[in-house]
Amino acid sequence: MSKISEEDWKRDLTIILEDLSSAQFIKMKECLRGFPQVLKDSRSREEMPGKIIEFYGKEKSILEMERVMEEIPKRNDLVQNLLKPYVQKVRSKPEKQQHEKKRRREEEPEEGTSPAADQLEGSQPVKKPKTRDSQDGKAPWRKSIFDLKSSGILETEEIVGKVVKKSELLTSTIKTFYFFLGVADETASVKLMVCGKDHHRQIKEGSSYIFRNLTQDGIYVKVNASSKVSETKPVIVPEEFEREAERLVYPESPLTSIKDIKSSRPQTHVSVKGTVTEIYPVNKVKVKHKEKKTNQRSFKLSQEDEEISVTMWDEATKLIKYLSVGHVFLLEYMKPNEYREKVSLNSSKFTKITKVQSVGIRKVTRD
Repeated sequence: MSKISEEDWKRDLTIILEDLSSAQFIKMKECLRGFPQVLKDSRSREEMPGKIIEFYGKEKSILEMERVMEEIPKRNDLVQNLLKPYVQKVRSKPEKQQHEKKRRREEEPEEGTSPAADQLEGSQPVKKPKTRDSQDGKAPWRKSIFDLKSSGILETEEIVGKVVKKSELLTSTIKTFYFFLGVADETASVKLMVCGKDHHRQIKEGSSYIFRNLTQDGIYVKVNASSKVSETKPVIVPEEFEREAERLVYPESPLTSIKDIKSSRPQTHVSVKGTVTEIYPVNKVKVKHKEKKTNQRSFKLSQEDEEISVTMWDEATKLIKYLSVGHVFLLEYMKPNEYREKVSLNSSKFTKITKVQSVGIRKVTRD
């Protein structure tokens, strides 16, 4: 079996993406599972193939593009003739099959199976009794996160992964509670939307869990009331997937100067550090798509000779109680906004505010 050339795959992927219409190209970006929004925004067709391969890796990007082309759908001869040979090479690699067998052997035994019996040559596995977690006596089928992102998930399937990052508890417009998890295994990372306060209390960052009875709704894989979450032995996760899982929950928020925010108008979240110079009272304002008025509160932040207006919305207005005029604060996950040629900052659902402690310098004398 000949080795897949990354250079050839990037060239052919470029041709495939060039063959998409504008609408298909937009849908292609929307269909990419786990692909960070910051990489989707304003990416040209020339840049996108390299970013896709860099994010998923060579072989995983091939399978992901196979799934995406089916979902768009885009099945013309050009796409199929270019894509199919790569897919066949990936799916027929014997080392992939051996890796999958090894992974299954290393998994801890399910309830109702006998580890000792598995070690006896020619012994048959003990049949698992029928439980609420099984259908017709069959255990849920364990799926890697990469396979989940490639083909979706059924309620009879489960994933096992490490919770790398957990968001704060959020409230929807209909007053239900939810939060997000960045979960990773040895194959990929995924963002899970989890419903309910109980799960938020029980699930801990850094621990590994089995997630059963998941559902998929649009872009989100969901853990809901009927799902089952149980802690399991630690899952070893490559560093690259840990970083991806973190970014899925908390997007990149580079520390940026007020001057650069005003001049470059970044489209992603930013962090900024400055001195609070003025704080305004809470206002009730009418916003689109909401029946009730929303809390709004603003303050001024200065940095050297630059000053910018910061507006906190809804729940984020509560963070202002930690502010005080004349002190330095770090604002993370802020969204730049431009209105009538004036740039300001808005809060996001990820916004954090931290007081910056000034460090005194001790004078050192030499004898």
